[in-house]
Amino acid sequence: MSSAPTQAPQPSTIACDIFCAVIDNFGDIGVCWRLARQLAGEHGWQVRLLVDDLHAFHKLNASIDVNSARQTVGGIVVEHWHEPAHVGDTLQVADVVIEAFACELPHAYIEAMARRERAPVWFNLEYLSGEDWVADFHLRPSPHPRHALMKTFFFPGLGKGTGGVLKERDLDARRAAFAASPDARAAWWQARTAGTPPSRNAVVVSLFAYENPAVDSLLEQWRDAKGEIVLLVPEGRVSGAVARFFGLPSFAGGAQAVRGSLRAHALAFTDQPGYDELLWASDINFVRGEDSFVRAQWAARPFVWQIYPQADDAHLPKLDAALAHYAHGLSADARAALGRFWHAWNGKGTPDWEDLWRHRARLDARAAAWAHELASIGDLTGNLAEFAKSQLK
Repeated sequence: MSSAPTQAPQPSTIACDIFCAVIDNFGDIGVCWRLARQLAGEHGWQVRLLVDDLHAFHKLNASIDVNSARQTVGGIVVEHWHEPAHVGDTLQVADVVIEAFACELPHAYIEAMARRERAPVWFNLEYLSGEDWVADFHLRPSPHPRHALMKTFFFPGLGKGTGGVLKERDLDARRAAFAASPDARAAWWQARTAGTPPSRNAVVVSLFAYENPAVDSLLEQWRDAKGEIVLLVPEGRVSGAVARFFGLPSFAGGAQAVRGSLRAHALAFTDQPGYDELLWASDINFVRGEDSFVRAQWAARPFVWQIYPQADDAHLPKLDAALAHYAHGLSADARAALGRFWHAWNGKGTPDWEDLWRHRARLDARAAAWAHELASIGDLTGNLAEFAKSQLK
């Protein structure tokens, strides 16, 4: 008589709480939502996301009910966090606690963490930086001054020894499928612009930016360009400047305008997968902040980054550090042109479109190579999950 083989017991699901305070437009919640989706969908974790601004969240995901204090969306529990004292619907401490961007956990939650039989793995998820010092501080522990708790600093980064950046496992496959399907691209153009894809000779530019005095000069250069420029502008903080350039009262989703060689389309605000498709549909992408900056790198297209400005130009070393990673391997003249353009777009000079775009072939090749190099660090979610599991053993 043979007996059926016995299966080893499956490990219990890891519970994770992510606390997010929305400070910079959609970047904070954008990063946290991507992280939550990956932890749940790719690693099987039980995730609760506590966020203090459901209206900003709703803009990224229409499934979010701004009037619901607790809801489940895509298998993830979402709670409206009335920080600083609110600890969620129930005070139940997870196995892994992520404090996004130093948002500071409620004192009651920290005390409950200290009372827990087994202390949770506690991360402070920092902002992304390409600076060299990030590798020295990544995974550095910090003991709590009053409780027997240890917080670990987790630094996203662009180089070895950092936490990497967010990237879903299926992202490359989705991008390749979009690029390989004329029908998918035609459907995208019809849905977003009510038109057909532009000619192969046109240069398609996506423009997602903060207010920027340099935009007027750039629009004038595109107007006077030798070839057609098709500009795609998601609704946002730069829309007013585009409207003024075309002499319009506004430039909201669905609007179109033409001046000289420049044809512009205003796009309604989209969800995260829709934004990826915008990046894939464009030849060069202007991005801002952190989340769109990361997605532009995975799009494997040339891009221009507008970093969030800080007092006393404290943001410029961060800009140069990212540029050093991204431009490494370019010829000296192409690297210099890219640097000049990035600095001009961030307030140091006037952007020169022709000076940049004459290097298009080299910029295209470098964008593809950089996406491959960046992937070698591992994705942020996978790196974080692996470290957390090593601490939970």
